Amino acid sequence: MRYPASEKLEIIRQVEQSHLSAKQTLDLLGIPRTTFYRWYDRYLAMGEGGLEDQTSGPSRVWNRIPDKVREEVVELALDEPELSPRELAVRFTDTRRYFVSEASVYRLLKAQDLITSPAFLVIKAADEFYEKTVRPNQLWQTDFTYFKVVGWGWFYLSTILDDFSRYVIAWRLCTTMKTSDVTATLEDALVASGCDRATVAHRPRLLSDNGASYISGELADWLGDQGMDHVRGAPRHPQTQGKIERWHQTLKNRVLLENYYLPGALEAAIGDFIDHYNHHRYHESLGNLTPADVYLGRADTIRKRRKEIKAKTIKKRRLLHRQTAA
Repeated sequence: MRYPASEKLEIIRQVEQSHLSAKQTLDLLGIPRTTFYRWYDRYLAMGEGGLEDQTSGPSRVWNRIPDKVREEVVELALDEPELSPRELAVRFTDTRRYFVSEASVYRLLKAQDLITSPAFLVIKAADEFYEKTVRPNQLWQTDFTYFKVVGWGWFYLSTILDDFSRYVIAWRLCTTMKTSDVTATLEDALVASGCDRATVAHRPRLLSDNGASYISGELADWLGDQGMDHVRGAPRHPQTQGKIERWHQTLKNRVLLENYYLPGALEAAIGDFIDHYNHHRYHESLGNLTPADVYLGRADTIRKRRKEIKAKTIKKRRLLHRQTAA
């Protein structure tokens, strides 16, 4: 039971004025002697103020982020408002060489009223591809999605996405969804990946849905000439192509914030976002690496560097805490 300071003072006075011994008086009051003498010592040392409840936590947390670093995190959030707390934490760690966790960034931004609800709904695929890839260029996902240019009509984006790294290897903005559009995008991907000239045991497999351009004999012949296998998802089960479907959603959530009146303007906007997506956007499912980091083989080096930064940061915070407490 907690007693307010006024009641603690009253108990002390009763014990001091009682004709009984302190032990007998405390037994009658139901107060443990250790508790009473703790109150009494604080009362003698600090007066009535010493009887106020003391906080149970430490006066200073050793792992507290320094105020200067907190200000820098908030400044980065204001400079790049499109980044989530997770992306801000990773960006700050990589660029400032000082580790901050996603939870810490969230609390800082929440205190500054900088956390907002997303401007769009995120739909997560229910399932995942049962046969997971283990290296880049093992499996490529492909699909079309559509965009409208005001006054021009519909245009179709053909994309080749690496399943392991989620790296967009090649893309084309087309006026149709013919097999020739698919093969042209695949030719770009083979060149961009180096698979057209490298001697490999297995060419990338292609994963697609059952659209007309993907089930055609023309595509089957072309893939056969290239030595590529073709896997198609089950009808009415888009989760099989969940990564490229999620890529389309991410792309449209950004690109369709504006209207486009020229195909060139739409193509430029798509190109800019693909560059951002491949090289600058931290992907949570990749361990907060960019698709380019994984596709180009930089993942282990970056993970090692981040681990070293975290260890050095924790060491600095411990040293700062000891210096402050000394």
